[in-house]
Amino acid sequence: MYGIGIAVVAGFIFFADWETIGRNFFNTDIARDMLPEVLTSAAKNTNIYTALAFALGLVLALVLALMKLSTIAPYRWFASAYIELFRGLPALITIILVGFGFGIAFGWKIPGGTLGKGSLGLGLVAGAYMAETIRAGIQAVPRGQMEAARSLGMSPSTAMTYIILPQAFRIIIPPLTNEMVLLIKDTSLLFVLGTTPASKELTKFARDFMAQNQNATPLTVVAVVYLIITLPLTYLVRRLERKTEAEKR
Repeated sequence: MYGIGIAVVAGFIFFADWETIGRNFFNTDIARDMLPEVLTSAAKNTNIYTALAFALGLVLALVLALMKLSTIAPYRWFASAYIELFRGLPALITIILVGFGFGIAFGWKIPGGTLGKGSLGLGLVAGAYMAETIRAGIQAVPRGQMEAARSLGMSPSTAMTYIILPQAFRIIIPPLTNEMVLLIKDTSLLFVLGTTPASKELTKFARDFMAQNQNATPLTVVAVVYLIITLPLTYLVRRLERKTEAEKR
């Protein structure tokens, strides 16, 4: 396998048309024209969409996780149905339903334009995935922690708030950070909602620039920007995972 891989890379290096590749994917003039808007507008919008969707998803996920662990059956049924529904639907379908379906069916108008619709759509999906992560984190806390808190006179809700959840979140920080990385990339789906020049995220910005110049360099530039945003987060996840493993040992 190593030999095949080396042969493929060597063949690409020696036989690729580097002049054509450079002209179509690494045109410095086009890359320069994208500045500074690719950073000050598109990257900023991507981060705003991600932050709002993550905040909404985290709150929703916490509620759903507690409902799924509840002793009240209807709470468990509702949480399970929600999680299975939004984990089963493609994120793009959810975004379209939020952006257009609710307005057509019920006459609802979501404030904030693309920002409100996109953040809500992504947040609903993220909440379903993060709910299972939070539930697993709560269940990973030793049962004796709750029993000890109850023996000290704490109510179940107080024990959950001050004893169980802080320990659970310490365990699940790495997978939650991974979810944030996925949300950053999922913002590329928001083009279906329609955008204004001021609300374009990175992928939509690159597509419009590519259509305008008939060149793929904008994709290369945006790919680099995505990596600048996501690589520090993935590095943080690895550090947190190693720290968690070290504490377990």
